[in-house]
Amino acid sequence: MPITIAVAGNPNSGKTTLFNALTGLNQYVGNWPGVTVEKKEGVLIGHPEVVLVDLPGIYSLSTNSLEEELARDYLLESNPDAIINIVDGTNLERNLYLTTQLAELGIPMVLAINMMDEVEKSGAKIDGAALGNAFGVPVVEISALRETQIDELARIATLAAQKKGHPLPLHRFSGGVEHALGHIEEVALHQQPEHKQRWYAVKLFERNELVEAELGLSAELKAHIEQDIRQCELEYDDDSDSIIAAERYNFIEDVLEKVTVRKKAGEMSPSDRIDRIVTNRWLALPIFAVMMFLVYYVSVNTVGATMSEWTNDRLFGQIILPAISGALADWGVASWLQGLLVDGILAGVGSVLSFLPQMVVLFLFLGLLEFSGYMARVAFIMDRMFRKFGLSGKSFIPMLIGSGCSVPAIMAARTIENEHDRRMTIITTSFIPCGAKLPVIAMIAGAFFGGKGWVAFGAYFLGIAAVVISGIILKKTPLFQGEAAPFVMELPAYRWPSLKNIFVTTWDRVSSFVKKASTIILLAAIVIWFMTYFGWVDGQFRMLQSGQIDQSIVAAIGNAIAWIFKPLGWGEWRPVVAALSGLVAKETVVSSFGIFYGFGEVAEGGQEIWSSLRAAFSPLSATSFLIFVLLSAPCIATISSIRREMNSAAWTSFAIGYMITIGYSVALMVYQLGTWLQSGAFSAWTGIALALLGLMLWLLFRPSPKAVGSLKQANAGVRG
Repeated sequence: MPITIAVAGNPNSGKTTLFNALTGLNQYVGNWPGVTVEKKEGVLIGHPEVVLVDLPGIYSLSTNSLEEELARDYLLESNPDAIINIVDGTNLERNLYLTTQLAELGIPMVLAINMMDEVEKSGAKIDGAALGNAFGVPVVEISALRETQIDELARIATLAAQKKGHPLPLHRFSGGVEHALGHIEEVALHQQPEHKQRWYAVKLFERNELVEAELGLSAELKAHIEQDIRQCELEYDDDSDSIIAAERYNFIEDVLEKVTVRKKAGEMSPSDRIDRIVTNRWLALPIFAVMMFLVYYVSVNTVGATMSEWTNDRLFGQIILPAISGALADWGVASWLQGLLVDGILAGVGSVLSFLPQMVVLFLFLGLLEFSGYMARVAFIMDRMFRKFGLSGKSFIPMLIGSGCSVPAIMAARTIENEHDRRMTIITTSFIPCGAKLPVIAMIAGAFFGGKGWVAFGAYFLGIAAVVISGIILKKTPLFQGEAAPFVMELPAYRWPSLKNIFVTTWDRVSSFVKKASTIILLAAIVIWFMTYFGWVDGQFRMLQSGQIDQSIVAAIGNAIAWIFKPLGWGEWRPVVAALSGLVAKETVVSSFGIFYGFGEVAEGGQEIWSSLRAAFSPLSATSFLIFVLLSAPCIATISSIRREMNSAAWTSFAIGYMITIGYSVALMVYQLGTWLQSGAFSAWTGIALALLGLMLWLLFRPSPKAVGSLKQANAGVRG
């Protein structure tokens, strides 16, 4: 019979690193029953009978968020054989709060004190045996990053899972609280299993509505329990939730006083010294801006550009395309099939894959910043700014993930408890340029702006500006009014990142991009090639000859709707169809241009496609095109994720409609007002652009309805 062990811990405690080390490649991913939150399981290396379940990172089991609810329900309903509770040894007080709750579940548990290498470097000491005695559980001191003592941890956890019986928690609250809990157990929980009575009693004391509903308590019994709770609240002069929280921390402080030797008072850790600079009120944002500029500059304009240029000029331009084209001609392959393979598939998919080196460099840098601990500080820094327009710093986490891909970014919004903030984050996350938009940015930057890194940098901060403006505007509407969700996040210590973790993360992101290129983009390239090279000539549907592309299917579709985009400066069928192809995948915007202009090379080095683009666009209209692609509706995969997370067709329609409106409006304002400033020409569309700008400024700076209501009440009070 298989053994199931749950891995639980706070975010940034090293839980995922430990899970990966214990399971290796023996992992499989699904969804938790009834929801789309990712569920990760794995088989313990060398022990096929032991299954590990990686629970979401949580701070408590109070079910204030979806992650906490999932962890609680799994532990109570699935009854794993044991729990590995991993805690950050450099921040035991905060981490052990969850441990006190896990101990009340009556499930065999092993306490894994992680980051012991950092504890030792700081000069602190932890008596693991004494800590284990206080909680009544075995303790193993490990370093998940360096994989020290993890085999011993797996052995002890397996032994704990094989033991019969349910351990009872050793920690106790003070007299008045214990008296109330004992009475609750006696009157309401005597029919529950003995090892669960403590857990339920604490939750009833905290007035947990989910537990009350689960137990089906009568109104009379609830009233009886309420008397005990109120009597205790009077005795302690506090509410029941705060009483339990204070009691837990009192217990933890007493234990830590006996089992730890702290570093010298007043001594600052290296992380503290770094944080005095990078989280400084005045320096934090400039440092972040410089950091991101360097990341995009190196990725797009130097190292990444050099590698992409070699991929285009040498690999595709001089090796792959000539070799395949020559081979097909020698074999006597039909001309239409040669066109499909060379002009369709290779020109489409190849033009996108040529940007792969830039994406690899970008993801390596982002992984370095993420695993070093800096990105957690960025969320803390951004909370100061985000809170000014009604969002929590938690909203920045999905947006940060969105620089890789919008799909997991939208899923990451589940950590936001406030429903209004969560919906707003889902709506605005796609404004941040994802990896799929990088080829489009590089194409415009190379063709019109000399490949300068500031274009990619500007695209990234355009996304942030769109998020900020949207937050201010939407928060003043009835749909999104309310206080921002509180920002609670553990800041991990700075550490040298593991090259293994960086490479694994980069591989996951890049392989996902390659899979998309070999499936969705391949299919899109074939469809676009067919619609480009087939059409009606003299009343007959047939394959087109050179110079007849204006009679193609795709040209007919593009010409039918080009009038919509003419005010944006690019009302010709090629850019219109290329922009719309981004609904399949944003990378296909580049491949579409490659097919339309008959070239597979669309990146660095002055290839022919850039000349074709310069003939079709001005720098201003190219900027308008880029803005529309960056800010308007995302790809189908992202739209599908929005639909799942919103769980509402109406909200999904609102989200997509809002993005299209913002993308079109900003592109219109940039092109029309830019044209007016350049040439002095004023048209009806210039007036519309000015009206849109005025409307946006009014929505930005108007008082919120709540503030107006408060002002009216104050004035009424003065008059009275």
